[in-house]
Amino acid sequence: MEKSTLILTRKIRLIVDLPTQEERKEVLDTLYRWRNRCFRAANLIVSHLYIQEMAKDFLYLSEGVKYKLVDEKKQQEGILECSRMSTTYRMLSKRFKGEIPMNILTILNNRLYSSYNQDYQKYWKGEASLKNFKRDMAFPFGLDGISGLSYSSEKKSFCFRLFQLPFKTYLGKDFTGNKRLLEQVVSGEIKLCTSQIKIEKGKIFWLAVVEIKKENHHLQPEIIAEASLSLEYPLVVKIGKSRLTIGTKEEFLYRRLAIQASRKRIQTGVTYAKSGKGRTRKVKALEKMSQVERSYVHHRLHVYSKMLIDFCINNKAGTLILLDQEEKMEIAKEEEFVLRNWSYYELMTKIKYKANKAGIELIIA
Repeated sequence: MEKSTLILTRKIRLIVDLPTQEERKEVLDTLYRWRNRCFRAANLIVSHLYIQEMAKDFLYLSEGVKYKLVDEKKQQEGILECSRMSTTYRMLSKRFKGEIPMNILTILNNRLYSSYNQDYQKYWKGEASLKNFKRDMAFPFGLDGISGLSYSSEKKSFCFRLFQLPFKTYLGKDFTGNKRLLEQVVSGEIKLCTSQIKIEKGKIFWLAVVEIKKENHHLQPEIIAEASLSLEYPLVVKIGKSRLTIGTKEEFLYRRLAIQASRKRIQTGVTYAKSGKGRTRKVKALEKMSQVERSYVHHRLHVYSKMLIDFCINNKAGTLILLDQEEKMEIAKEEEFVLRNWSYYELMTKIKYKANKAGIELIIA
């Protein structure tokens, strides 16, 4: 049976809710320490799980040796002092207890244990290598770690404590409706799930994971929408006699190529830019222009995918078929200009998400 709910992740900026710079720096240092311990713990977990699984091959044990990765108290052939998941948890506890909340390590351990079991066959056959975690990884926390989430009319933001560290949200212009989402979380309309904290260039972001109900538009599965992605138009969709063309080649590419040309001019002048703080100051304008292009493409594809799904909803189409996509993907791979500028993959991702949220069955032909 198809699930009636959808897991959604929203990126929300957080600000340390303390009065002095010294106190805010202390909290940020704490978060950096927790991230470092998570990075080390994640690599240790997958390494230990792999060694446990491959110990017989590594040590070249004889056939007569009884070897089973289970608790010795439960089975006579077991070689572990506890369950397999508990072995990595005990290792983490000995190494990091007191340096990081154990709630974080527990969730991290459970996640990696599950993902390892899913990919074990690939590791065993040599078809994949173990996951390698980077120092700037986001670290998870459970609902036990967050308390006092509420809206403060005085501060005009949502405030809460993460393991007793005070934070408040910064929503900015809020084009994505994060304020409404958090209001529903506070009122209990939406369920908050295990989330993550991400630190980027000294800024703190809350990757809030929520479980929301899918929209109910009373769609009819027998009504089929046929859509295609092409070079002339980003999207063309047909439902019966109704037809809609979304965007044009000139409208989408004109602005993007103009941004790229501007970026190239800036790149040429970087050599002669005034220094002062080394590379950071010289390439500041270049990085800003790169972000302008990313933002433009992201917004345009969001608009295109929304227009497609809205057209399906208005016509009660419960099934959406994307035609000849494999052929289009091959063309995109062969033509560097198309792959660089048309953003097929990102558009496909946005269509999949919006179709799932609206309860539309998506078929890629």
